[in-house]
Amino acid sequence: MGFHISSSPHDHAPLSTSVLMRRVCYCLLPGIAMQWWYFGWGSLVQIALAVLTAYAAEGLVLKLRRRPLGVLRDNSALLTALLIGIAIPPLAPWWLVVIGTAFAIIIAKQLYGGLGQNIFNPAMVAYVLLLVSFPLPMTSWLPPLSLQHYPPGLGDALSAIFTGHTLDGFSPHQLRELADGTTMATPLDTLKTGFTQGHTASEMLNNPIFAGLAGIGWQWVNLAYLAGGLALLRLKLISWPIPVAMLATLVLLSFLGFMISPDNTAGPFIQLFSGATMLGAFFIATDPVSASTTFKGRLIYGALIGLLVYLIRTFGGYPDAIAFAVLLANLTVPMIDSLTKPATYGAQR
Repeated sequence: MGFHISSSPHDHAPLSTSVLMRRVCYCLLPGIAMQWWYFGWGSLVQIALAVLTAYAAEGLVLKLRRRPLGVLRDNSALLTALLIGIAIPPLAPWWLVVIGTAFAIIIAKQLYGGLGQNIFNPAMVAYVLLLVSFPLPMTSWLPPLSLQHYPPGLGDALSAIFTGHTLDGFSPHQLRELADGTTMATPLDTLKTGFTQGHTASEMLNNPIFAGLAGIGWQWVNLAYLAGGLALLRLKLISWPIPVAMLATLVLLSFLGFMISPDNTAGPFIQLFSGATMLGAFFIATDPVSASTTFKGRLIYGALIGLLVYLIRTFGGYPDAIAFAVLLANLTVPMIDSLTKPATYGAQR
């Protein structure tokens, strides 16, 4: 073999789609592991169902479109499935994740032409569809295992997901009840409900789920996704403007709101480390297909998502707002890109 010398520029070949998607999936693993640790085996079962459904749905559509099945190896269906499985309550019925994942792949992705053609984030389209259509099971999150009266094992999780009851006959609703008979909700849902009933933030922070700073389990789940997000930045799989702009806007608005009305708004720490904030900032808002593509546009896009998250959480009817905020921001991307398009080098301004 000869020694080949070539002139500059010496540019590195970009990562293939399959490698990029696979690395993003790896960065999700710390958060998934933390969800399993605090919320049990149900989260892993939901993820497994989502993955199986995603590959089956994408394979079917590719077959109907007479496209090569090798497209399945790009790992985009895997990433969409992981994001949907993560967002589904651990003991939600099996058909819920199947419907959501099939809709994400067939309608929100392939109907637009496949990867790179969709204008909305497929996982968030599926989440909103399920939340609007089936609000009760989609908001029935279990309390952390340490607060559960009857923590379910793997067999109980499988039985509850496929039959509606654990091996001992408990329903998911009964598992959500604490020893004193009160039904546990997520930290953001607890705050939202308490504010509508006239309670103050300091009163609701006495709830058992707030024994931690932003909710038992939830703060560690968010920290794990933050670690995965920082890994994405370190590997240069995403750029910093969107997550930084989103989180900075959310912190600024929540700080101002807390200073103005501390009894009726959640503080910055709860806004940052509860719900799906870190997952949304690093793994959802940064979707390269549906997000803005210019530098200034990404800052505006991220700030818009942060603004919408705060407004919906504070004044809207849903406790968390990541999916709605991302989809609404997706609508503005063409205009944002048009207004922030950099001038061609040498062009007259």
